[in-house]
Amino acid sequence: MMDTALPILMAVVTLVGILSGYRVAFVLAGSAALFILFSDLPMAFFKLIVSRIYANVLSNWLLVAIPMFIFMGLVLEKTGVAKQSLRGAQMALGGSAAGMGVSVLVIGVLLAASSGIVGASVVLIALLALPRLLEAGYDKPTSAGLIASSGTLAILIPPSVMLIVLGDQLQAPVPDMFAGAIGPGLLLVGLYAGYVILRMRRAPRRVANNAVSAVHAVRRILVDVAPLGFLVVCVLGSIIGGLATPTEASGIGAFGAILIAFAYGRFRISAIMSAARETVVATSMVMMVMVGATCFSAVFRGIGGDELISHGLSSLGGGPWMVLGVVMVSVFVLGFVLDWLEITLILMPIFGPIVAGLDFGLTREATLVWFGVLVAVNLQTSFLTPPFGFSLFYLRGAVGDQLATRDVYRGVIPFIALQLVALGLLMAFPRLVTGLL
Repeated sequence: MMDTALPILMAVVTLVGILSGYRVAFVLAGSAALFILFSDLPMAFFKLIVSRIYANVLSNWLLVAIPMFIFMGLVLEKTGVAKQSLRGAQMALGGSAAGMGVSVLVIGVLLAASSGIVGASVVLIALLALPRLLEAGYDKPTSAGLIASSGTLAILIPPSVMLIVLGDQLQAPVPDMFAGAIGPGLLLVGLYAGYVILRMRRAPRRVANNAVSAVHAVRRILVDVAPLGFLVVCVLGSIIGGLATPTEASGIGAFGAILIAFAYGRFRISAIMSAARETVVATSMVMMVMVGATCFSAVFRGIGGDELISHGLSSLGGGPWMVLGVVMVSVFVLGFVLDWLEITLILMPIFGPIVAGLDFGLTREATLVWFGVLVAVNLQTSFLTPPFGFSLFYLRGAVGDQLATRDVYRGVIPFIALQLVALGLLMAFPRLVTGLL
């Protein structure tokens, strides 16, 4: 009985600690230390945890890509390069009401591929696109949902910090994770665009005065958008093509962002230093959580938690698809109350080996990549699901009283439904993920 009770008690204590507002890293590490004392694990287990922290976190060169990609995105934001590209794309792609919505999606993809920072994407799109969406005839809920979902693409479309962490936790190649996420990212954009076009197909054309000539549109794209697109192609192309590791490509991206800022005449030492400071803070938070999660997963496995979950999933019956469905539902439900990083670092070391051992007609490596991308799409909804969706907080903070909380919550519901549709399609057709591997 104790073998069953102890892992359950550890999970409950950890969840309560996180929801109570304590720092996640300290809750995970403290829970691990506490249950070493309660269990019959030898005190030498502490030494094992230290060695795991060093091997999995402190000496993991792959994780160097995280601060570099964060720095790349912050440089583009702080120097105003992302904002300039945003304005250029809006002016070039404006027109009908449906066209305005599609242009916001295009801008979201551009910011996602160049920064990978959800907060920056949501805030920039909100400040620049909300007035024009309302002017084009969009109601407030639809505007809120479109902005929040477009900005949240930054967590899925490569280069994505989430994909790097998922690849590390699942022991799946990050270049394959990046390649596998391209199709799902485009699928989501297509579903969003289809919804916007259907919803606004009969809206009157209110923004004709903002239309630009074809020559001016091409000029704005070449001057304002193309350099950022070229940077993205260089970074992703070097990774997917095998020319550079994710760590090396992240350095290329960070240096390229500085060069673009310099070329636009926006290079400022103060902006670079501000980006560097915020990078240090964000990276420290991620790394501390990773250290705590390493402690938690080691002890949880040591007291039989992984065996308990594996036995519970296998007892459900229904084969591998039932197991996968239960895992996806668990991740989705936890997304209402936990951050993606917490879910990834706590659950993936446990669920990853279980799913990798199931037969879905794929190789083990392809199964891990497919499963990782499914989790990424699932976790993307955690940024939109009330009450703790981070994109909703970013949006409300950016627009102030222009949008009511109820408008934001109502607006994201159709886009959450579209994300679940995309998740179902990716589960039913794995080739949408593995086609580029």
